[in-house]
Amino acid sequence: MKITYAEGIRLGFEYLLENREDVFVIGQGVWSPWYVGSSMEGLDKKFGRERVVDTPVSENAVTGLCVGAALNGMRPICVHPRMDFAVLCLDQLVNEAAKWRHMFGGQVKVPMVARLIINRGGEQGAQHSQALQSWLAHIPGLRVIMPYTPNDARDLLISATLCDDPVVYIDDRWLYDQEEEVKPIQTYSLSKEAPKRIHKGTDITLVGSGYTSLLCKNACEKLKDTISCDVFDLRILNPMNLQLVFESVKKTGRLLIVDGGWSSCGIASEVIAQVVEHLHDVTVLKCSPQRITLTNAPAPTSRYLEQAYYPNMEDVCKTILHITGK
Repeated sequence: MKITYAEGIRLGFEYLLENREDVFVIGQGVWSPWYVGSSMEGLDKKFGRERVVDTPVSENAVTGLCVGAALNGMRPICVHPRMDFAVLCLDQLVNEAAKWRHMFGGQVKVPMVARLIINRGGEQGAQHSQALQSWLAHIPGLRVIMPYTPNDARDLLISATLCDDPVVYIDDRWLYDQEEEVKPIQTYSLSKEAPKRIHKGTDITLVGSGYTSLLCKNACEKLKDTISCDVFDLRILNPMNLQLVFESVKKTGRLLIVDGGWSSCGIASEVIAQVVEHLHDVTVLKCSPQRITLTNAPAPTSRYLEQAYYPNMEDVCKTILHITGK
């Protein structure tokens, strides 16, 4: 049986609400299929609207409520249907949730999840299209995860909710229709988990996260007759464990990171920096590491400009061909 990415998220919520009395979900549009796709469809009817709580436009207040609930023994999940909206709650995430355990010497914990949805395209413009994962991955005390596969969408949501630290869970609407054979539930330690190898190869190392992992996978499949790609899905952006990527680059000598954010101070920059720092002999690199990111400009509204603004699989293929000289 196959499940979609959106179904994987819903199954994660269903598992948590069935098995954990301390879990509740709260946020804008959680009763609305339009706001959150099909990723929460029917949960309010099955588990009651006192556990799946739709709210007015109140991002800062709702996130603060979740911080307080987590400090008092609950495991809340707050949902922000566009990542852009979560900018309004950064004080609660960055100055409150991320800091409590540190400030009180580990004697308190804040086991909450902030689910932030990337919702680009469709001529939504600059204020409804942002991927801000690098902002949040910069903050000590916040764990940041970004699943790419349907099974990981389910399992990482469960793992995030069972974690005793605040976790930012980032999903992407452009992945919601992706399908995968369903596997048994697997929970992860978010402090130890490494990137997942999507494909094994020898010519070039590709690294993506979320939707860009799909671009890397599709480019790998298109070029499989001429180029052998070692492809990794980061999955966990903070803390970032890149040991498998280091080993891969030593083997291939070439590195390309594809990131859905901007280039300046981004996830791609961090991966390149860590790889170069950990290569004891930089002569193993056959060329300088490369990255594909968004243009350093706000998202356009025009559909035609969007097509030029967002990287696609063809862009990844062209860059791989250029790097490998094939």
